[in-house]
Amino acid sequence: MIEAIEKNLGRGIQLLKCISDEEYSNTTIAPYYSSIGGHMRHILDVFDCIFEGLDSKEINLINRKRNELAENYTKNGIEYFDKILADLQTLNRQDFNKIVKVTDDLGLGIITADYTLSAILIQAHSHAIHHFASVGYVISQLGIQLPDEDFGFNPTTPRVKSAT
Repeated sequence: MIEAIEKNLGRGIQLLKCISDEEYSNTTIAPYYSSIGGHMRHILDVFDCIFEGLDSKEINLINRKRNELAENYTKNGIEYFDKILADLQTLNRQDFNKIVKVTDDLGLGIITADYTLSAILIQAHSHAIHHFASVGYVISQLGIQLPDEDFGFNPTTPRVKSAT
């Protein structure tokens, strides 16, 4: 599991290494006007919430840091990716079945539910893929090349063959 998460997050780093800060922070693309940096920061904030709550076994997905430097500058974004990747390496795989309480606001109020550590990591990984797909749309509108053909694709999603 950790290897798959690392590989996927590595795609984010690969993208950040080949775009400018202006492209990274561009908020001109409709319909949501969200930047690549906003998506990247959000992805990493979810992972950061997991690591912040590990010791207490209480993960609060509402309390995201929303680091503006990581959202607006590729250098800071890469540093945030590197921090999360380093944190992933500290996990003890024997702890994956331990129960943690996860708190989030689903839109109708705040709820807390029991998860295993592996379940919240899987959710964060799927969440990252989902946001990478949104980033894929933004970068296509900006005329930027996808970092690789798997960027933003869930491995279980059937691929549509291009007509070209």
